[in-house]
Amino acid sequence: MTALLRERPRPERVRNLPSAWRLAVVTVCFGAFMGQLDASITTLAYPALRTEFRASLAAVSWVSLSYLLTLTLLLVPVGRLSDALGRKLFYVYGFGVFTAASAACALAPSLKTLIAFRVVQALGAAMLQANSIALISNSAPRAKLRSALGVQAAAQALGLGLGPAVGGLLVDTLGWRWVFGVNVPVGLVALAGGVFLLPRTRERNPGFRPDLAPLKQHEVRWGLLGAAGGYLVLFGPLVLVPVIMAARGSSALASGLVLTTLPVGFALGASFLKCRAAAGLGLATAALAALLALPFEPLVLVPLLGLLGLGLGAYAPANNAQVMASVPQKASGVVSGLLNTARSLGTSGGVYLVTSAIAVAAHDDRLGARYAFAGLLAICVLTVAAAVRPRTHPVQDELVHQPPPPLGPEVGPLVRGDDQQSVADLGQLPREQRQPGGVREVQREAAHSQ
Repeated sequence: MTALLRERPRPERVRNLPSAWRLAVVTVCFGAFMGQLDASITTLAYPALRTEFRASLAAVSWVSLSYLLTLTLLLVPVGRLSDALGRKLFYVYGFGVFTAASAACALAPSLKTLIAFRVVQALGAAMLQANSIALISNSAPRAKLRSALGVQAAAQALGLGLGPAVGGLLVDTLGWRWVFGVNVPVGLVALAGGVFLLPRTRERNPGFRPDLAPLKQHEVRWGLLGAAGGYLVLFGPLVLVPVIMAARGSSALASGLVLTTLPVGFALGASFLKCRAAAGLGLATAALAALLALPFEPLVLVPLLGLLGLGLGAYAPANNAQVMASVPQKASGVVSGLLNTARSLGTSGGVYLVTSAIAVAAHDDRLGARYAFAGLLAICVLTVAAAVRPRTHPVQDELVHQPPPPLGPEVGPLVRGDDQQSVADLGQLPREQRQPGGVREVQREAAHSQ
């Protein structure tokens, strides 16, 4: 049992590479991609599932609902367990559970069995998502944290954007079972990458009760609200645009092509647009204001959805980086889970806002679309308010503030944990780096070498 709860170190050759932290980020991106692909691909299989199992749409919808509800409920407790037992450990096991459950879903003999396997699949997804931001935060040097989180957000957007196209192609050619079976080969590659490329947990936080102390910090609270608002604004158009295009008599393919500009813009903004969080939201606010005022024509929707995605893509990783930089590493698993929970709640809120707006408009799709864009614009403005919140003082450092006497080479390592790494002798640091901020900077910069 002890061996099963022990994190394996990376091979020394990998650990000593200058790009070791980049390999860790790429491994985490596999999980980010798979999670969003699975979330957006399943709805394409609904008609085939209804025919296969002779079930109603309400019954088939539980294939998605069981997954989303389980995922949302488990993110924070799984994040806390990963802080206590090891983030790499949970991430690797998460790949294993997710891949095995995907294979079981592909072979499910009945709808009830499929729903049960989806719950297990959500457990694996929670073990991946609760750790994703924490692993990147602890692996990447501080100066590269914003870029690393941008790559992870781009991987999420890529999975989200490819989901409908890949799902439709698989259902039409190989059958609905391959909607779940496609996860198996990707999961096996990611499982091997997790074992050999991810660093071990440098500092654990013992105990199993979720530590919600980070919620006392203004940066964390406002950041979580911003994460929920950003993803609400992102996912609302994913439901709304197909309704608008259908009201125009457009085909599903045309709707998909128009809608693709949103996740593509998100991926580009997350990867290449380096700006403050509030500036990214400014672009999103301008795009939503234009969408509210201008006619719903493809020539209008395509560039404005792209601009909306660009702004949200610039905001999401910047907001995540600010939140993760404000908490100690021993609490990063819980905070990572909270961020993903906020994202999941925002996703559900976007769907609810759009469907409610159309219902208020007495199912007049065009009027309902105006109401929906007005609601999304209001949420975006509130998210801007969260992004420009007053800055608070940073958290207390996890490391010693003053060197123990005598001052000299015998001073121990600054970072301790199961995967110990001597960063520097405190007595050899420049005077300015002996201050709390300087010590934290050394710790962050050394994370990639674990």
